[in-house]
Amino acid sequence: MPLAVVTGGSSGIGAAVARALRGRGWDCVLLARSEERLRPLAEELGAEWELCDVGDRTAVERTAAAIVERHPRVSLLVNNAGVRGRGSFLRATPERIEEVTRTNYLGGVWCLRAFMPALEAAAPSHVANVVSVAGTVASASAGPYTASKHAQLAFSRAVSGELRPRGIRVHTIVPGFVETEGFPQRERFGRRLGTLVAEPELVAERLLAAIEHDQREVFVPRWYRIAPLAQALAPGLVARLTARGIRPAGD
Repeated sequence: MPLAVVTGGSSGIGAAVARALRGRGWDCVLLARSEERLRPLAEELGAEWELCDVGDRTAVERTAAAIVERHPRVSLLVNNAGVRGRGSFLRATPERIEEVTRTNYLGGVWCLRAFMPALEAAAPSHVANVVSVAGTVASASAGPYTASKHAQLAFSRAVSGELRPRGIRVHTIVPGFVETEGFPQRERFGRRLGTLVAEPELVAERLLAAIEHDQREVFVPRWYRIAPLAQALAPGLVARLTARGIRPAGD
């Protein structure tokens, strides 16, 4: 059976992706920082698990080496790990800005580099980067978070062309508001706007479809494609709205 490594695999989108993969016959290794949720989920799915902070390059290299020793071929790497980052660049602490950048952006970079030998060994293989619509719209009220997601989106697009000749296909998944434990959304919108919020299972479904149909960039739900258009065509309006505390999707 093909093997997938899923970061941020203990809850939310990562857990939904792991369940979907196992339902389709994949073996999985789940990575997360806390054992509390990770171990029970892995046991439920019959998956392997490792504790790893993807923002720590040394920890990523050590964890990847242990996994690749057991599984020399990795057919799919899902870079899903992420942390919240509300607050502007001037209000957030330096430590928080560094954590958000390390986890949301550099974590994917370190994981890709560490698992490259196993991905090449399994080629044709796949990398799925779970970004956010926040990576397409700049927000004053969540500056460090949106900046980290902009960087993650650029990273995903950049490596797509670099890896395809090596037999590794990159899929960029761009969710809007998603209801997860780490990113509760419905309480912010109430009943009227609750339809703006998607479930993790929908993101997982679209991620697997992107792999199966070789889609490079997928917005979830699809109508969120309007967000980057709004940023490009009306940056002043977007800036005024976000300055008033209306945060972009994914925060």
